[in-house]
Parts: sequence; C-alpha cells; structure tokens
Amino acid sequence: MSKHHIKIEFCTQCRWLTRAAWLAQELLTTFDGDVASLTLKPGTGGVFDISLDDKVIYSRKAQGRHADAAELKQLIRDVIDPERSLGHSDKKERN
Repeated sequence: MSKHHIKIEFCTQCRWLTRAAWLAQELLTTFDGDVASLTLKPGTGGVFDISLDDKVIYSRKAQGRHADAAELKQLIRDVIDPERSLGHSDKKERN
C-alpha cells in the first residue's frame, strides 16, 4: 500500500496557521501509517486548500466556507480507503 502526501495551504494574512496546524494533527492521527508527508504551506489571499497527492480535494474559496475536520477526513478516506470506518466522524448514511 502506498503512502500519501497531504498539503494544507493556508492564508497567513487571515491568520489561519492555527486552523491548519490543528487539521494537520487531526489528519495525521486519523490516517496514521497512511501518510508519507503532511506539508503546511503559507499563502496569501484567503487561500485554504487541502491537497492529497497533488490534487486539490477541498478549497475554501470554491466552497465559500471552511470544511470541518470530519468532512476532510471523509474526503481523504474516500480516496485512500473507501471501506475504512471513521467511527463517530463518519457520514451518517454509512452507519
């Protein structure tokens, strides 16, 4: 099984470092053993994008809002291991 690369690009002007670091911790904990690297990339202009293996899977600008941790975990899980249960963070329809 290959390990994955996650990148969180966040806006320093908006002071979103704390949010990015918290999400990084959540993703590293949830996907322990599946992540080869997790990069925090400072940006500007309101950016808050999450990429998995160089493909943007969530963009705050495109969605018009921040995703919560459970939503991001589901998006990543759906790509790397769709059958994995995320426990209490899982979609209600998967129960």
